[in-house]
Amino acid sequence: MTSVPFVTVEGPIGVGKTSLANAISSHFQFHLLKEIVDENPFLDKFYDNIDEWSFQTEMFFLCNRYKQLSDIQRLYLESQKPVVADYHIFKNIIFAKRTLQPEEYKKYLEIYRIMTSDMPKPNVVVYLHASLDTLLKRIKMRGRGFEKNMSHLYLEQLAADYEEFILHFEQTHPEIPVIRVNGDDVDFVHKEQDLTSILKQVENSLPKRSTTL
Repeated sequence: MTSVPFVTVEGPIGVGKTSLANAISSHFQFHLLKEIVDENPFLDKFYDNIDEWSFQTEMFFLCNRYKQLSDIQRLYLESQKPVVADYHIFKNIIFAKRTLQPEEYKKYLEIYRIMTSDMPKPNVVVYLHASLDTLLKRIKMRGRGFEKNMSHLYLEQLAADYEEFILHFEQTHPEIPVIRVNGDDVDFVHKEQDLTSILKQVENSLPKRSTTL
């Protein structure tokens, strides 16, 4: 794990990861790494028929995130330049385990482990979570066409998968601070005091770096 600040913001679809990552990037002047979503050519088909298109969808995301993180390691972290990302590579496992058939998941997991064995790991994780109603409202507000057919049950299950995974992550990676933010109670987009509180928690968790709000 690098000593250079590498913050990742994670949570289920629609919870506000990119908005918060943008705010962290702007405040601390960290390079912003945003995941590729809209460019995935399989997403429309995936939300219409998850069973049929899940493997192609997950492999596209894995390959693109692998390339992004390789570039981040080479161009930023190795040069002591801090980074904040609006995803963590572990999200691939959360989604793949939910959507792939057992045999597909087994193959996918083998590929994932090979590709991510030497990937840079974050030293701070900000975990956003919210109720299904809040997630649905935010998804509707951002108006992505390929998300309009998303099953409410799928989103609810995904949120539960995230919670289970984060608990496991905290147990297996006690050296990495996890900052939990409840999106039902905190509005960091419209309430400056809520954003300031989160930024202070991030500041206090950063490795070997002093910043002032």
